Order: sequence, then structure tokens, then C-alpha cells
Amino acid sequence: MKLAATEDILDYAVYAEDLEECLKNISAWIASADQCRWLACLNPHSYVSAQDDPQFAEALHDADWLIPDGSGIVLASKVLGKGIHERITGSDIFWGLQETLNRSGGCTVFFLGSSVETLSMIRTKMPQDFPWIKVAGTYSPPYKAEFDEADSRLMVEAINRIKPDVLWVGMTAPKQEKWIYQNKGRLNVKFIGAIGAVFDFYTGRVKRSHMLFQKLGLEWLPRLLREPVRLWRRNLISTPRFLMTLLLTRARIWNAKQQ
Repeated sequence: MKLAATEDILDYAVYAEDLEECLKNISAWIASADQCRWLACLNPHSYVSAQDDPQFAEALHDADWLIPDGSGIVLASKVLGKGIHERITGSDIFWGLQETLNRSGGCTVFFLGSSVETLSMIRTKMPQDFPWIKVAGTYSPPYKAEFDEADSRLMVEAINRIKPDVLWVGMTAPKQEKWIYQNKGRLNVKFIGAIGAVFDFYTGRVKRSHMLFQKLGLEWLPRLLREPVRLWRRNLISTPRFLMTLLLTRARIWNAKQQ
């Protein structure tokens, strides 16, 4: 299988093709996989968080598909003269890949993360939306900042008993990416998608912003207004830090060209 085309965005190899090509790439891997590959999302907040968390940075660099999940990453591509023109979100991958696999005859999936209630809603909803995909298992891990070895062993054992084709991980960043990075070598799965809040979006427990805001690159704004306490740091601290890093990088590139 061909390697995914990427662009160097602030020292990260970010996926540079469109959503359709990304879905083809992943589904082809699932059909012929002999080892695990995984996908993570990069946005301004995760970029800034990784600057302060070396293990998170390692995990993002390790991802086989690091998608531009955030209008800020698309903006950075334009400012740096790169070729990324389309934002691809975790929701895009979740819906698109499941529709692709459902049409091709189905597969088995496992959902790791979120609450027992949310996972139960997913089990109810999935057969209605994707009848040829089997939800082979779900697991709600303990709510804690970091998992210890006992926690991870239980999760790995639950997943490996089933050996699903696809593992969807819906925890918060950077916990989900770091857990995948630390444990992917002992997981009997073909593809892992770190998709954060998508579990809640899919069940309707959390509403995505209106499509107009998504197209304008302002999906964050209604969410910030709905959840200011949880999201203020992401938008009012991470975004300015990201933009400052971007502008300084662009200035260094310009100065180097003048010399």
C-alpha cells in the first residue's frame, strides 16, 4: 500500500490529500493489514499541548495518519506555502470510514472510552446506521488523568479477546494518543482511530456546531459559548500561542530567503 502524502507543518508530517483519498488509504490498509496502524488529529490546541508534553509530541509524530483537524492547520499550510487545502476532522473519518466499510461488506469494531451510558447508546445506534458493521465490544475505562499498568492491561485484554478490525478510541487528548502510542504494539487490531469527542457527537449527547460555522472555520465558537469553563484555555491561550509560533516560523523562512 502506498504511503500517505504529507506536508511538513511546523515540524509535523500532516496528511495532505483529501478526505476521499484518506478513506481509501485507510480502508485499503484494513483489507490487507498484517500489523496495526493508527490515526491522530492535529489542531492548534494539540500542537501547543505537545510543546509542553514531550510524550504527546512523540505520539503525534508516531501516528501513521496525522490529519489536519482544525482550520488553524489549514491556515498554517497556506501561510507556509504548503499544499493542504482541506480540513479533515475525526468526525469525517469516523462517518466516512464506517460508511465505506459498511458498503464493502462490513467489519468488526470496538469502542474504547467514554461512559457506559454513551457506549450503550452507540451499541443501539450502530446497527441502524451501519447494519453490516458489528460492534464486537465496548469498554469504559476509569476516569483518571493517567492510566496505570493494571488499567492498560485490562483494556488490552478486553480488546484482544475480540481482535476487532477497527478500534475507535474516544478519550480526551492527550490521554488517548499517549495510550495508543504506549500500547499499540500489543493490540491485535488493524486500525486505531483517536477521535476524541466523536463518541458524544455520534450519540447526540454533544451537538456539533452548525455546518456554516464548520465551513467558516469557526466550529470552535459555538462550543466555546456553550462550554466556556472547559474550553476557554484551548481557544484563548492555545490559539494565540499557535499563531505566534506560525508567524515566527514564517518570518524565519522569509529572512532565510533574503540572505
